[in-house]
Amino acid sequence: MAADNVQTFTDGNFEETVIKAGGPVLVDFWAEWCGPCKRLGPTVDALAGDYAGKVTIGKLNVDENPSTTMKFQIRGIPALLLFKGGQVVESVVGLAHKDELKKVIDKHI
Repeated sequence: MAADNVQTFTDGNFEETVIKAGGPVLVDFWAEWCGPCKRLGPTVDALAGDYAGKVTIGKLNVDENPSTTMKFQIRGIPALLLFKGGQVVESVVGLAHKDELKKVIDKHI
């Protein structure tokens, strides 16, 4: 199942798993109460399966991880940030289609 490929990012592991990652990392900033975030969930799960071994994909709960959320100035969710070399190279805010997200990712792998 694709969801097995989705990592959980936290304030505690963000530096190691995202900033210091060897390849591209897509981070889905979300919250339990956010309807659009829940609708985006299956898309993120599917992308994790599609890009397994090429791109690390995971989710960060904004309510449980305020430090990272503030650091990257997340003001609206869902927000997807693509990191490469420790830097944000792309961002998509709001509900996005899988094809749109694939185009964003494909530019950086």
